[in-house]
Amino acid sequence: MQQSARSVAGFWILAAMLLAAVASSAVPSPIYPVYAAEWHLSPLVLTGVFAVYVAGLLTSLLVAGRLSDHVGRKPVLVVGGLGVTLSLGLFAIADGVGALIVDRIVQGASVGLLMGALGAALLDHSLDRHPSLAGVLNGAVPPIALATGAVASGALVEWGPAPEQLVYVVFGALLLLLVLALVVVPERAPKRPGALRSLRPTVSVPRSSRRLFRSVAGSLVASWALGGLFLSLVPSALGQVFGITNHFAAGALIAVVTGVGALTGLSIQRMDTRRAVLLGLVALVLGPVVTVGFLVAHALPGVVVGSAVAGVGFGAGFQAPLRMLLATAAPTHRAGLLSTVYVVSYLAFGVPAVVGGLLEPRVGLVPVIAGYGGFIVLAAAVALVLQLTSREAASSEERAAEVVERTATGSVRVSATPAD
Repeated sequence: MQQSARSVAGFWILAAMLLAAVASSAVPSPIYPVYAAEWHLSPLVLTGVFAVYVAGLLTSLLVAGRLSDHVGRKPVLVVGGLGVTLSLGLFAIADGVGALIVDRIVQGASVGLLMGALGAALLDHSLDRHPSLAGVLNGAVPPIALATGAVASGALVEWGPAPEQLVYVVFGALLLLLVLALVVVPERAPKRPGALRSLRPTVSVPRSSRRLFRSVAGSLVASWALGGLFLSLVPSALGQVFGITNHFAAGALIAVVTGVGALTGLSIQRMDTRRAVLLGLVALVLGPVVTVGFLVAHALPGVVVGSAVAGVGFGAGFQAPLRMLLATAAPTHRAGLLSTVYVVSYLAFGVPAVVGGLLEPRVGLVPVIAGYGGFIVLAAAVALVLQLTSREAASSEERAAEVVERTATGSVRVSATPAD
């Protein structure tokens, strides 16, 4: 049966909503220097604002990550989308650090509610002509979104009117329109009992995905720790080390990593996914080394080159494992699995950044960035060694890679395939 026009339209509405929601999480980053100057905020306070966002997001993922597997995707998407819209409206009228913290908590909880449900809904509406595209977009859209949010925010703050309001109004209006557009998206996830039980805080990896999840967790940790480094600390080095105070420059540097990551994810979709994981891990080792080395040497072009290499790791190191994991999960377990992936990813994204923010007043920004980069290199190196030496990892990844390959050629739909 030919896929309905509503389902095709729904697929692209969901992809756009994922893009806008994740982009909104990067919007405040280029504005932090404005807040710091206006409200006399220390780096420690800004780190706390970053931390509460991650805490809200993780709490939402742990509590409600599986909810859409039971009540359907659309109710969760509506509540989460309206929550993100509300948070952006609150940002636009924030008048101090207290309001900023509340806004970040609301935003984190709402984005967390959306992440698993949106990813699962994309898979529910996989396009008949391009069955692998849903899995590709699940991995590619988050880095594209982070780049979009950072660049748009930096540009509007630097050159637009009302730097503390306009970008929030733009993204808030976009999210509201996308929530309204959900009316045309068919519901593909049947209601199942157990909705209240699913709210117990937990991480859920279906049995068919557990062996593979263990083998790729290190790659997820290293790639998202890298993302946290560039979103939380590296832009500040532009001012302290190179004397660059242009807000667009901070957004552009973030976009180098996330944009290259997105392009990498799109370019590797025909590559063997196990090889793509290895490519990502090698880049996750080299990228931070090059970036930190040139940062210490005060060589900005080298920092940009290192950021681009790191972006390859960010893209391949996250997207290839995610595609394999999604190939092993049944539709009724997709939201739970995606939520667990994002719990691990955002812990790696947030915890090192918070630790770095706490240490920065004592040891300085550049040493903290160097130590943070060392942690990423160590995590990626350990994961790379395990990839090359573990027979269990190789066998589970090879089976998942076969499913990804068959899905990419259209011979099978994205569905459950046992990995154990």
